[in-house]
Amino acid sequence: QVQLVESGGGLVQAGGSLRLSCAASGRTFSRNAMGWFRRAPGKEREFVSAINWSGASTYYAASVKGRFTISRDNAKNTVYLQMNSLKPEDTAVYYCAASTSNYDITQTIGYSYWGQGTQVTVSS
Repeated sequence: QVQLVESGGGLVQAGGSLRLSCAASGRTFSRNAMGWFRRAPGKEREFVSAINWSGASTYYAASVKGRFTISRDNAKNTVYLQMNSLKPEDTAVYYCAASTSNYDITQTIGYSYWGQGTQVTVSS
């Protein structure tokens, strides 16, 4: 059974940092793109960041570019999201996802597996 388990969420003040982790089990994703999405209260799930299988290519939403950094450790089957300079508008449930297709990895359709999410709350 494939599982993606996120961790590292929590409550932080504006300007602070958090590091999210997503550990995959049940199969290896070392040849697959991985991504992070988020859903704020009352809003649709939106793309945050993605990384190709090797880590050589990364993608970011305009709202987080320059503040968030995605990385991966294929030996650990884990992807990370370092979030700096957090803002109250970053408050959301953050989801990790794994791609098994060639669809656009900045869209939810590009992903086959999803984690349960981890809450990130940024206070002002």
